[in-house]
Amino acid sequence: MFNAETRIRDEKEATKKRLVFGITVGLTLAAIGLAIALHLGTIGYDVRRTLLHEARLEGVLEQEPTLHQVTVGLEEKAPLVASPQNEGELEQWIARHGDQKKEEILEKGRQWPITRIFDAGDMIYFIYFDKDQIMRDFTYVSTPDYVPE
Repeated sequence: MFNAETRIRDEKEATKKRLVFGITVGLTLAAIGLAIALHLGTIGYDVRRTLLHEARLEGVLEQEPTLHQVTVGLEEKAPLVASPQNEGELEQWIARHGDQKKEEILEKGRQWPITRIFDAGDMIYFIYFDKDQIMRDFTYVSTPDYVPE
């Protein structure tokens, strides 16, 4: 009898251990799956967000709008926040918000005489205009942590 009771108790103990192990493995795998899903969702959101901003700016550029038209057109969703008058002022803005694409911004800023900076929420637009104030190019940088001054 003692052997039968011991065996039953050992089987119950082993069943409990398997159950705890199974739950632990299941929860671990679920947590890993959730982490992967959240990471992929973040990547997908960033790609979509970037494509939307790119498409918006490409569409505007195709129209060859004037500085005034761009400023008025973007006013509601991306207001003008800076009008750097020289490379030094542009570099100050880049240091605060555009380091990701510093060389591109400086190169385009040198190529075109007018640069305007717009706050599109989680993106900052650097838009370049020729001497006749016609839009000629743009650069955008992601700034998810940007807080307007």
